[in-house]
Amino acid sequence: MEIYETHSEIAERKNWLLSLIVTVLVAFGVLLLLQGVALAFVPVLFDVPINDLLGLLNGNFDVPNGRMAMLFVQGIGSGIGFWVAAWIIIHYIEKADLHWYVQISRFQWKAFVVVLAIIFGGMLFNAFLVYFNSNLALPDSMSEIEEWMKATEDQLMELTKFLTDFQTVPELLTGVLVIGVFAGIGEEIFFRGLVQPKMHRYLRSSHWGIWVTAIIFSSIHLQFYGFLPRVFLGAIFGYLYLFTGSLIYPILAHIFNNSFTVIMVYMSNQGMIEFDLESTDDVSYSAALLGLLVLIAGIYYLKKMKISEDGQLG
Repeated sequence: MEIYETHSEIAERKNWLLSLIVTVLVAFGVLLLLQGVALAFVPVLFDVPINDLLGLLNGNFDVPNGRMAMLFVQGIGSGIGFWVAAWIIIHYIEKADLHWYVQISRFQWKAFVVVLAIIFGGMLFNAFLVYFNSNLALPDSMSEIEEWMKATEDQLMELTKFLTDFQTVPELLTGVLVIGVFAGIGEEIFFRGLVQPKMHRYLRSSHWGIWVTAIIFSSIHLQFYGFLPRVFLGAIFGYLYLFTGSLIYPILAHIFNNSFTVIMVYMSNQGMIEFDLESTDDVSYSAALLGLLVLIAGIYYLKKMKISEDGQLG
């Protein structure tokens, strides 16, 4: 069960709309503010003019230190930004308590091994969802919207490929820190630690709370043809929190998932393995089925563990 204890009036179910509006406004405000602060430091730290950095968004990738500068902005404005936004809302607006001492006490290495198996199975099955989502087609009446979505997706994919085109170990470590650690901690505290318990309370259903939060989580990434895989991934993180009662598990799972992908990209760039971040041409149905079975078995086993507040398994 998620931990989110608050007696603030704004967090009550009858004020759910006001609470969500405040959450959205604070989150966007904090993200914009920290991105602005990060941008202000870019010329000093990386010797990259702001205009050149903004040009990266339009596909002008021939900018010295551009990758490191963009990772810096992403790390401060997004990863740390979500954590700061959640901290402000939880502590100062809703005066809630996540009881971190309880959450930490519920971490158990045996359960973590099961969580890693769940994430690995989820990654295998997610390959099928990536393939399925990429081949979805809208009705002819929505062809213009579909073309815009594909153009936006292609632009975002080009930027993603540039950001993850790590050529050196320092770039790899920066990528792991920003895309893996910062994103894993910030997004999980905000979406699973804050939004999911609120949705659980408002919708009076833990399952609806998880899936609605996962949809919101996927939507903010603005990758239309990666929407379903990210919803599925967000739901996995949500159930990890629900069944363990500790944010430590989804945080570590998120970090592992993102960091593993970053390392795979680096190994591909170095010619160690064949891995195409953009490829959606084919899928192994047997691997996807195996992943789904591992995922289901892992979730079932984790649910039966019944982790207590002192970290012992029931």
